[in-house]
Amino acid sequence: MPRRPPRRRKDAGLGWAGVGGIVLLLLAIASGGALAYFYVSTPARPMLDSQSLCPVNGPHGVTVVLVDTSDDLPETTQHEVLGELDDLITSLPTLHRLDIRVLDMTGGRSRSLFSKCNPGDGAGLSEWTDNPRIARLRWIEDFRKPAAEAVKHSIAAAKAANSPIMAAIQDIAIDQFSSAASHNVGKTLYVISDMIEHTRDYSQYPRAGDLSFQRYKQSPAYLKYRTDLHGATVIIRYVTRQTNGQPLVDGTRHIEFWKAWIEDNRGTFGGAKRLQGA
Repeated sequence: MPRRPPRRRKDAGLGWAGVGGIVLLLLAIASGGALAYFYVSTPARPMLDSQSLCPVNGPHGVTVVLVDTSDDLPETTQHEVLGELDDLITSLPTLHRLDIRVLDMTGGRSRSLFSKCNPGDGAGLSEWTDNPRIARLRWIEDFRKPAAEAVKHSIAAAKAANSPIMAAIQDIAIDQFSSAASHNVGKTLYVISDMIEHTRDYSQYPRAGDLSFQRYKQSPAYLKYRTDLHGATVIIRYVTRQTNGQPLVDGTRHIEFWKAWIEDNRGTFGGAKRLQGA
């Protein structure tokens, strides 16, 4: 009598379906673990103030632009200024504040046209933890467009008999560089101006006297406009003023004066560049 083949036990193995299910389960666990690790290891974005778009504990850096509107800027100079400021807007690091200001000739101060932090344009954000498209739309509508509009308004002339550049810089230092939150962050001030200080206390027009720092120190302006720049880097974009085809003041000595003024007021001179046009 032929022998029957041994019966296969039903529980002898899991079969391909069982193995596939275990593999899928292990993959799901691994993926979930990896995603959880990604969420935990990704640095949390700081909470932002809804109005300024800055972190609630202060910006990561401060850049101020002061545009001197006491005289018209030549058309060529305007084009160069607009280009440079547009580059500044688009290259500003994320969570750094940009403050665009003009001289307030009447009040002897500066007046802010725009002051917000760059919230980030979405570049480098993960699709898993953020929404890069929404971030870019917010950057365009809340930062890029209003900043560009402020730049256009900043070059509009508001002619005046005086030019209180020192008072405006003092105002900026108190407002933007003096807070505890700004002490340990980078601070930069761009001044777009002919840099010809002219007030009742001190004037740099040729008829008023020479451009020596010693003459300035003997004027009432020296103590009145004494300023703590808190280590801010001051960069000058120099507009050349002419009379009868000649520069109104000696540009080299003029820049030397401002370098001395900046350093005397605890700032860092970041250089000067002559803008095109006169």
